[in-house]
Amino acid sequence: MGKRVAVLLAGCGVYDGSEIHESSAVLVHLSREGAQAEVYAPDVDQMHVVDHVKGQPTQEKRNVLVESARIARGNIKDLAKLDVKALDALIIPGGFGVAKNLSTWATQGKNCIVSKEVEDVMKAFHAAKKPIGLCCISPVLAAKIFPGCELTVGHDTECEKWPYAKTAETMKELGCKHVNKHVTEIHVDVKNKLVTTSAFMCNAPIHEIYDGIGKMVKEVVTLA
Repeated sequence: MGKRVAVLLAGCGVYDGSEIHESSAVLVHLSREGAQAEVYAPDVDQMHVVDHVKGQPTQEKRNVLVESARIARGNIKDLAKLDVKALDALIIPGGFGVAKNLSTWATQGKNCIVSKEVEDVMKAFHAAKKPIGLCCISPVLAAKIFPGCELTVGHDTECEKWPYAKTAETMKELGCKHVNKHVTEIHVDVKNKLVTTSAFMCNAPIHEIYDGIGKMVKEVVTLA
């Protein structure tokens, strides 16, 4: 029997939900590692809905669980029903939904609040010494919940290749150790069993992002 890994989604679409390529890469790599993915999302309203053609918010209202079900091909459960004892690890893909629907990072940065449901689940995996994999913007959740942890969101110096590098500085202000890594690399916080990779925090070819996520997933399954 393969490892059972919870994948926590935050909607469907980079600007208001989970990043679809990252989510898909996580599911593909879990399958390759012989692990069983169990997809979850909170049953809450999205912060807002973004028209991905115009890049502008609309007046629409959508539900995070309903939208995440698109990526999960309908095979999804309400986060409220997650049982940590029955699972071996947790992975949270990135996308602005992490900063908008799972937390208030998008509007409040380091002063954000992580959704209680999400925080409780992450703390439960951590307390059970079960690994947590995070990519793109999702390491900010760990930065907020586990002070002093080690993480990467790529590089801490902003440039064309690293347009979101200020995130690393904000994480340092929360008392975390940020480790600069290339998009195809991961960082492992051995003490906290956190595995992170930068994914779309880097302006890189999609296959490099895919490969970095693959290393993260492989390490999470190994640690589980």
